[in-house]
Amino acid sequence: RYIMKEEIITTDSGSVYYWLSDCVDHDKPTLFFLHGMTGDHSMFQEQMGYFFDKYNLVLWDAPAHGKSRPFEGFTYEKAANIIKQIFEKSNITQAVFVGQSMGGFITQAVIKRFPAIVKAFVAIDSTPYGNSYYSKSDVFWLKQIEWMAYLCPLGWLKKAVAKQVSETSNTYNNMLSMLSVYDKKELCYLMGIGYAGFLDDNCNLDISCPVLLLLGEKDRTGKVKLYNKMWSKQTGYDLIIVENAGHNSNVDNPVVVNQKIEKFVEGLDRLIPVGE
Repeated sequence: RYIMKEEIITTDSGSVYYWLSDCVDHDKPTLFFLHGMTGDHSMFQEQMGYFFDKYNLVLWDAPAHGKSRPFEGFTYEKAANIIKQIFEKSNITQAVFVGQSMGGFITQAVIKRFPAIVKAFVAIDSTPYGNSYYSKSDVFWLKQIEWMAYLCPLGWLKKAVAKQVSETSNTYNNMLSMLSVYDKKELCYLMGIGYAGFLDDNCNLDISCPVLLLLGEKDRTGKVKLYNKMWSKQTGYDLIIVENAGHNSNVDNPVVVNQKIEKFVEGLDRLIPVGE
């Protein structure tokens, strides 16, 4: 069984919880896992088990999520600044960021502000920063999500969200478990800030580190599939379709996702010149 240390960063907005390998080996790469909206670090149980002996691991409950509640006034800028604090406190200079959905937004918010700490970026069922990807109607509808979600009964909403992101019963149950801590106001607020906050922080972003895009072949969430195809086409980033997987593809098909992440990480030293 792997052992992770639980740590806390205290901020004016609230406390943020994170977990890291008990003994950090600076000769090994560090992987930082960032979960999606309304989730928590337990989304990456299959990744923790697989990578525990291979790399240094860092996971968090993002501000206003999981144990990192209550948290006032979530923004992507605050999230990026807290990650910088986590790295400084933990003596981590660089990590490969593995961001699922909203975790990919937060990774890009970090790249926007502190590019040096992101050695590489694995986006799992996420979408890109960049103004050209999102039409006016996309922006309009993303800004309506909070009040629209509020119209739904809480139990129905949680089941609908869990069903939307999953192809397997394991993923469905994992999502329901992560959603169980939220009341209706909190859940709708998170769904609102996840998208509206992203639009507020969105910009044309030049990413200089290596990037890998992973996409569940059955991802039915919004236009994630379309955005990934556009993202890959515009940038040349490798896009890998994960079979038998939906939006939470790392939970639906961890075997393939873990293999693809490992191959990408092992290839980084060949991609990045010595001294950079």
